Amino acid sequence: MPLKTEEMVLNMGPQHPSTHGVLRLELQLEGEIIKAVKPHIGYLHRCFEKHTEVMTYPQVIPYVDRMDYLASMYNEFGYAIAVEKLLGIEVPERVDFIRVIMGELQRIASHLVAIGTYGADLGAFTPFLFAFRDREKILSLFEMTCGGRLLYNYIWVGGVSHDLHPDFVRLTREFISYFRPNIKEMNELLSFNKIFVERTANVGILPLDTAINFGISGPNLRASGIKWDLRRDDPYSVYNRFDFEIPIGDGRMGTVGDCWDRYFIRILEMEESLKIIEQALDQLPEGDVTSAIPKRIKPPVGQVYTRVENPRGELGYFIISNGSLNPFRVKVRAPSFVNLGIMDELCRGHMIADVIAILGSIDIVLGEIDR
Repeated sequence: MPLKTEEMVLNMGPQHPSTHGVLRLELQLEGEIIKAVKPHIGYLHRCFEKHTEVMTYPQVIPYVDRMDYLASMYNEFGYAIAVEKLLGIEVPERVDFIRVIMGELQRIASHLVAIGTYGADLGAFTPFLFAFRDREKILSLFEMTCGGRLLYNYIWVGGVSHDLHPDFVRLTREFISYFRPNIKEMNELLSFNKIFVERTANVGILPLDTAINFGISGPNLRASGIKWDLRRDDPYSVYNRFDFEIPIGDGRMGTVGDCWDRYFIRILEMEESLKIIEQALDQLPEGDVTSAIPKRIKPPVGQVYTRVENPRGELGYFIISNGSLNPFRVKVRAPSFVNLGIMDELCRGHMIADVIAILGSIDIVLGEIDR
């Protein structure tokens, strides 16, 4: 007869350094093998959606920053587009270009955190230092523009709070020239490192049909082999003017949709973001960035849903207006929240150490999950 063992429940978090915030994973184990994973959330709950009901539309923007605090600029981007659609206003062309530049810089900064912390999770500390070194340069560009390094309140309804600093274009071009070789350096240091590959290849495989059924989006969906990116497939702002590729997982080191593919998609996306930023800088028009900002934002009665491709996937805003100065309801479709739902599916049958590799590969931010 086979040896039978009792199942054990093990709590990982909410203080565990690799849970990327206050997440508690309840692991149901048989020996070292995972039978089920139940994520427990709510330790960081900040009542964002309820707060919006007592704030005016412009006052909501600083709260939007604090959801996915590693992608604050893109949170503002999506919210501004939603309210502008509700108001029926068009922003100056220069504003659209600035938003795209800031959004793509934010995507790179966010991916650098994802890549650096992922390496640290699996025991490689040097890539973490290199990633944060490069991210600091992007944060300095943001600070030059609006004074903030993490939370910005920069993209306003109808425009942006400040025009670009006179040195911004030059310094951004210098950053692009500096950063391109560093992506190759990261590949040599981490991406193709033997230990890193063995920890991530063929681990946490997410088949495409499962990803679609779970509503997964962003790099996690594209790693499973489908070219779906809202910047191209449901364009907003001026993304339809730029030429860029949509990287997908190809199972280069193992199986399509494994942890390594999810990691490497973010490396490839940083290269594409650099292309978009370069094109936007080349085409950047002149204009007044505050001319379309309404003096009083009071949308008509109605509702709107808009979605954008933030660094973690589809970020959607559903806003209901009752004709007052405050939103009646703001509901956020947070990609981290949806992506976390796949943990049980990905972890079953793996070992405890693989939970760290799988969780890091889906790149969640708890501020967005507990919004």
